[in-house]
Amino acid sequence: MKIFISADIEGITGVTHWDETDLAHAEFQAAREQMTAEVAAACQGALDAGASEIWVKDSHDSGRNLIAAQLPKEARLIRGWSGHPFMMSQELDKTFAALALVGYHARSGSGANPLAHSFSGKLIYLKINGAELSEAAIDAMTSAYVGVPLVFVAGDQGLCDEMTAFNPHIQTVAVKRGVGNSSINLHPQVAVERIRAGMAQALTGDARQHIVPLPEHFSVEVFYRVAYNAYHDAFYPGARQTGDRLVCFEADDYFDMLRFLTFTALA
Repeated sequence: MKIFISADIEGITGVTHWDETDLAHAEFQAAREQMTAEVAAACQGALDAGASEIWVKDSHDSGRNLIAAQLPKEARLIRGWSGHPFMMSQELDKTFAALALVGYHARSGSGANPLAHSFSGKLIYLKINGAELSEAAIDAMTSAYVGVPLVFVAGDQGLCDEMTAFNPHIQTVAVKRGVGNSSINLHPQVAVERIRAGMAQALTGDARQHIVPLPEHFSVEVFYRVAYNAYHDAFYPGARQTGDRLVCFEADDYFDMLRFLTFTALA
């Protein structure tokens, strides 16, 4: 059984301030250690459930955060960014039995995490078919596009609630919740234990329950922080600037929609 894990840092237990997410700051080292521990726990849970091969995408910032030597030897680590439109799920394809997300976080504008955001700092929000979406929701749609079930998500409570609403069959582990500009966190070891157990349980169910059909059409709205970015990105073929900071795009094919985001809003 071949498993894909994508990992971020803002949804890792204890991580509360931007300094903890930045390689340039001393506080990053502790967050990096815990991020690696939680990903290693997800890997171990997959192995407990019978996985023989695990691919891990380091999906935070530079893509150079996880400590490879602390992951199980069955894991292959994808570092950096290729530029492929799958972004945080680069290399995901139908050869994988399941997708899991670790350390993911609530969408931009949410109060569920003091570090809530959606992809690029260029955005105030990203809407698809009228709903504001998180990075995890994009990965969920990517997994559906290639026919791989998203079975497990670990991160803040707000993100877990969003994923449960997306598909109640997804196994979730909430390791923290936001309160204003603070966070309330599980003990690091408790988070690790729950992630390992949750991942193992997620891989024992009926994977068909985790496949959610994609919409037949994608209506995208991107609201930017700065008017210039909206003006610039509206030159993408098919895009329309409908306000000083608002750009819209329509597509029937998911990959066309993802390509628009890759070359504009998320660049």
